[in-house]
Amino acid sequence: MTTTTYEPIVHITSSTAAELHVGGDVDELFASTPEGLRDRVVEAVRLLAASAGEPVTATLVDGAARWPLIVHPDGTYLEAPSLSDAPVPDASPMFEADADLTVPASPVAAATVTATPVDLTREPEFDAPEPVAPAVSEPAAPTGALRGSGIRRDPTQRVTPTVEDLLNSRTDRTRERATEGWQGAVRRMTGGAISPRPGQVERSRLDRERTVQRRLDAPRTIVILNPKGGAHKTTSTLLLAATFGTQRGGATLAWDNNETRGTLGWRAQNAPHHRTAVDLLEHLDGFTEPSQASLAALDTYVRTQVDARFDVLASDEDAAASSTIDAAAFDRLHGVLSRYYRLLIVDTGNNMRASNWVAAVAAADQLVIVSTIREDTAASAAWLLDGLREKGFDQKIDDAVTILAAPSARPDRKLAERLERHFAQVTSSVVHVPFDPALVDGGPIDFDALSAESRDAWLTVAAAVAERL
Repeated sequence: MTTTTYEPIVHITSSTAAELHVGGDVDELFASTPEGLRDRVVEAVRLLAASAGEPVTATLVDGAARWPLIVHPDGTYLEAPSLSDAPVPDASPMFEADADLTVPASPVAAATVTATPVDLTREPEFDAPEPVAPAVSEPAAPTGALRGSGIRRDPTQRVTPTVEDLLNSRTDRTRERATEGWQGAVRRMTGGAISPRPGQVERSRLDRERTVQRRLDAPRTIVILNPKGGAHKTTSTLLLAATFGTQRGGATLAWDNNETRGTLGWRAQNAPHHRTAVDLLEHLDGFTEPSQASLAALDTYVRTQVDARFDVLASDEDAAASSTIDAAAFDRLHGVLSRYYRLLIVDTGNNMRASNWVAAVAAADQLVIVSTIREDTAASAAWLLDGLREKGFDQKIDDAVTILAAPSARPDRKLAERLERHFAQVTSSVVHVPFDPALVDGGPIDFDALSAESRDAWLTVAAAVAERL
């Protein structure tokens, strides 16, 4: 049985950075000095040699120059431009260092190459050409930058780069580094000397995070809907707000838009006060002028979820109160809150005929339809979509995202498939979220207790919503 060993290619991108290409994989190597980079490149190739049980020849590439680096499993190595099979233009060692640039008075005899370590901080010796009489008596001027100056310039780069060039070069060097899987393990074991790119699973997560984090040009309102109680609306509101909050760094509000009493405030983490949307509405005039109010002033009305980086605006919790939130009250609250938050995620009640419910749908930039994998909650969601189409919200329904939440650890698979087929035809996307024991008791949600599978699923939901904002 034989082991296939790919010949590595090392592209020198600067005096302290290089890319190692092996069989389609690309690893970046960094160091603070040219000597340090040399050691990292040699060690990376040595690991390949040790794995193969024989010397490995890496091809070093610096612009138009190419030459071999032979590394043995014991770490001895040879770097020699004269070993290249093809003519090498301007071949030189991969790392520059101060060197004696004195030109010898007579040609140097050809040296015999032996497989012993070569000092990479000095220029290699070339096979001496036959003596040729100079064409002119005056010494020829050098035709290019002298090696050993410690500076390498890109031929396409301007002679006097600007600060913009500096900042752009920093951006160009930005590269994702693996933190998970075997790629992350290799990076940690080698101290970053070998830094594989993230694997497929990690790349998927990073892509979804970038989607959630992308810039919004205006405040956006996301409305969570299902007219049946127990359909996972409040849980979805909190988990979606937590995902957006942690990924975007705040400026997210979860708002209970129940006309009387909802449970969003009860399921949020405890706060030092019990004020609600009704209390804020009574003092809303103080927030209509941004010059006279601030987000900090809202802290006395919203409940900050510190760990998840979002706020909660609860609905009325006074059982003896007779006040309600109507469409006009919703519009006033929405107008003011949109000045202080980038994302408003609105939990709704169960009464589709309530004026504040209709006002929320009208104000929505994105609708999210929620159902557990049960016949009754799914039928309620389907009935809701039919009713919204009759009211003229066709475009919002076409762009909506549907969440199908598993009600148990082993949901009905056939029912899940049937529900997915239906909602995929009437909304733009369907996302499944798993059952999580941390959500069963109905108390305040401990976001840190969620399973990794749940977190990943809700990141998928958030990305599906963010794509359409």
